[in-house]
Amino acid sequence: MMEEKKIIQLTEDGSHTLYVPSLDEHYHSVNGALQESAHVFIDAGLKEIRKDEIRILEIGFGTGLNALLALQYTALSPSKKIHYHTIERYPLDKEITDSLNYGQAIGPMGAAWFREIHAAEWGRPVPITDRFTLYKTEGDSNTCSLPSIIDLIFFDAFAPDKQPEMWQPAIFEKLYANASPHALIVTYCAKGEVRRRMQRAGFKMERLPGPPGKRHMLRGIKELE
Repeated sequence: MMEEKKIIQLTEDGSHTLYVPSLDEHYHSVNGALQESAHVFIDAGLKEIRKDEIRILEIGFGTGLNALLALQYTALSPSKKIHYHTIERYPLDKEITDSLNYGQAIGPMGAAWFREIHAAEWGRPVPITDRFTLYKTEGDSNTCSLPSIIDLIFFDAFAPDKQPEMWQPAIFEKLYANASPHALIVTYCAKGEVRRRMQRAGFKMERLPGPPGKRHMLRGIKELE
């Protein structure tokens, strides 16, 4: 199912997304892929982390757009250093990633960074710049080991009704256990059951305004007693 050919589509902000016919699902919002990722994961997540050295865990590497935007953030914020861990069960073919236009969309270095992100070897740390190190893991986030210290979680799996196994309570419990004090979790999903599962895991949750075309998103914080 997940290995079938993906279809590249243009979204409303001019950036690409991928469509998976068997799931009837897009990798990003058709209202603007780049806008969605920046709004949910960078503006509501990364920009809220006050540490200079930040450990990110992304559930669902997908097209690599979130990683690219996080790398761009370090270039715009010279005091920041990011260790970026990402887990993906179904890595995309090079033919597809070479055709995506995210690199060109974010500025002069974007295309080179995007190529390096996708060329990075899986299973070991790869320094993309002196302030951004990428750790790509091919596997199932429900069963593979997670980083022991996480400051920020990008939860970017396919929607719960399309991929329910990725949104089970156990994964949120694992994430909470490995999260550092005041760590954040952000996701485009605003479903009540997802919010309740994150709450039961221990996160203090809030609904925030969503990206273009979506009313809400979710953000949680690990608060200590």
